[in-house]
Amino acid sequence: MTLPPHRHYNIGIELTEEGPLNSPLYSMTDAESATLKDWLRDELKAGKIRPSKSSISSPVMFVPKKDGSCRLVVDYCCLNNRTKKNVYPLPCPDNLMAQLRGAKIFTKLDLQWGYNNVQVKEGDKWKTAFHTKYGLYKSLVMTFGLTNALAAFQHFMNKLFKDLLDVCVIIYLNDILIYSKDDASHTQHVHEVLRCLIENQLFCKASKCTFHVTSVEYLGIIVLDKGFSLDKLKIQAVQEWPTPSKVKEVQSFLGFANFLCCFVANFSHIARPLHNLVKKDVPWKWDTKEQESFQGLKDAITNAPVLCHADPSKPYFLETNASGAALGSILSQQQEDSRLHPLGFLSESFKGAKQNYNTHDKELLAIIRSFKYWRIFLEGTIHPITVFTDHRNLEYWKESCTFNCCCARWHLLLAGYNFQIVYQPGKQSGKPDALSQRPDHANVPPANQTMLPNPVFANIALVLPEQELQQRIESSLDQDESLEEILQFLQNESKAPLSIKRAFKDYQMEAGLLFYQGRIVVPDVGTLRMDLLQIFHNSPLAGHPGRQQTLELVSCNYYWPGICAEMYWHVDSCETCQRIRKPVLDVCKDVEEEGACGRVYLSRMGDGGLCKYNAEAA
Repeated sequence: MTLPPHRHYNIGIELTEEGPLNSPLYSMTDAESATLKDWLRDELKAGKIRPSKSSISSPVMFVPKKDGSCRLVVDYCCLNNRTKKNVYPLPCPDNLMAQLRGAKIFTKLDLQWGYNNVQVKEGDKWKTAFHTKYGLYKSLVMTFGLTNALAAFQHFMNKLFKDLLDVCVIIYLNDILIYSKDDASHTQHVHEVLRCLIENQLFCKASKCTFHVTSVEYLGIIVLDKGFSLDKLKIQAVQEWPTPSKVKEVQSFLGFANFLCCFVANFSHIARPLHNLVKKDVPWKWDTKEQESFQGLKDAITNAPVLCHADPSKPYFLETNASGAALGSILSQQQEDSRLHPLGFLSESFKGAKQNYNTHDKELLAIIRSFKYWRIFLEGTIHPITVFTDHRNLEYWKESCTFNCCCARWHLLLAGYNFQIVYQPGKQSGKPDALSQRPDHANVPPANQTMLPNPVFANIALVLPEQELQQRIESSLDQDESLEEILQFLQNESKAPLSIKRAFKDYQMEAGLLFYQGRIVVPDVGTLRMDLLQIFHNSPLAGHPGRQQTLELVSCNYYWPGICAEMYWHVDSCETCQRIRKPVLDVCKDVEEEGACGRVYLSRMGDGGLCKYNAEAA
């Protein structure tokens, strides 16, 4: 690729007054450094970047791709926070689809090099500067990660095809769909579009293009010559809900479906057999009428009145949840009746390494997966997207400055979205919970496999397992008198005075455990706290980390008043740490100050009181 020509629609970057514009350099492995060198050489040769002397800069990082390779990207988060937003609207997918009525032949094109086809406006290129261990550079073309890239690119494409839009072409960013009523006119339309692309030095990626077909997938919707149908993946979370085999599974399904009762015609009539089945003292019997009721509700939920059309002028609401085995989410918008109506459902089980994620990362993954799944709706929104989660710690995730490799990739992925995370207790959100806790998602983790012989772990086996400790915590909560008032409040939260609600607003009960700001509260009972410190500091798996690292390991998931002081005392008094660590001070250092110990003063307490003597030093 060569540098694209200057156009009237080159992207500009207008800054606000406040906020930082520099970020620290990210560290890289030797392999990443070698790849960085190659990337810089290729980009310089293509003319897309140049050395810079800019006073601001952003760091670069590597993001893994599906094929196992890595993509180098610039983290423009600080720059984006200070950039005035371009509110040029992205087209509404429903409005685009409305233009296809009567069309029978379709061709889909995908532009090669994407955003790099647009240059950065003169005078603003210094703002795109990024620093590496090999120097400071600036980008001459629009890159992935700039907050206004979507709006600028859509504006560019709309002006480029203004004479063909809604005549024979619809465009969403770099996805171009050509439609016609017959073969003859379609050939002419395709030639006109390709001629326009060639004149503007734009090219298509052949592997992602489809020519002269009667059925094509576009923006997650199957476009047919006879009409439209939703992509099966869009609503399969509900359609593939397994048939219940016990009362608890029926209750879970009804808990999900009851939220939608005002959107489904004859809901009470359809659901009556299932409601009768969960009544007290009614024996379990799954027969034809129960199956018809179950299937009828699934069909009603996934049909037109329930899944509303997305309106980009209204804010989006995303409710997410993750259980031990799966994630679930619902995308909604507020309609004229002031209620949240769902636009789509998502439910997936965790596979592979994701099964081993901790609770925080699983809840975060539910948000990430939802944004990727509904990308065409959530990218470039006018209003902030409200993300509801029942994991309080995620409220502060965007403010964090330190990430591991996985979270860094997620942070970059979400950098282009306008959203806010809001904590919502699990008891107030039943739908995503139900999707993430479908019975066919249970018992997903495989059985434990022996990787190394037991003697290797002889000492580790003596350490109290964390899971067993959590069971002890659950059974010991009512034995700690300092927690009595909090537990009473959570049992009768609705009747508590406003002052008590404010004082205990950060506490909640979940699965028999008491949580404070998303962390398990450890009661002051027996040796619970000491056993926990032993696990995260003294055990062979922990390896006797230092003060700060031990504190981070424990306080990530556990809490009690004075945890910091108690943790420091435990580490400082650890016999193993004291024995193997190097002394901080050199106690044998000679005194070099001139005139030191020039005089010696002696004091003696006798019968006559305090007497003082002094003598010259030897």
